Amino acid sequence: MAESHAIIRTEKASRYLQQLCKHFAHKVPSEFDAAAGRVEFPPGLCHMTAEGDTLAIYCQSATMEGLVVMQGIVDNHMQRFAWREDIAIAWQTGLPEDLPAAIRNELVPDAQRHA
Repeated sequence: MAESHAIIRTEKASRYLQQLCKHFAHKVPSEFDAAAGRVEFPPGLCHMTAEGDTLAIYCQSATMEGLVVMQGIVDNHMQRFAWREDIAIAWQTGLPEDLPAAIRNELVPDAQRHA
């Protein structure tokens, strides 16, 4: 599996999470509330969380090419929605150690969770 994550600092973290997920829901399965979102892109799964001024994005795909496609989709839409802010998304390879439990249970295979 190819995985990445990004942490974005913005006063509008929840607003952007909801805006992204609502927009993506027009084309792909998406569910969200003010604090968390889940989008099923064709290349893989994307989770988002918003807490205070932090928008966290976690992506997973079966291939590196799929992961790059998802990152590009999120980058493009985030730039469009946050055009008033100077937001740069710095993707990091892998998933963080402090990944929320609900997301970890879906993204991380059982064997890795217990290793």
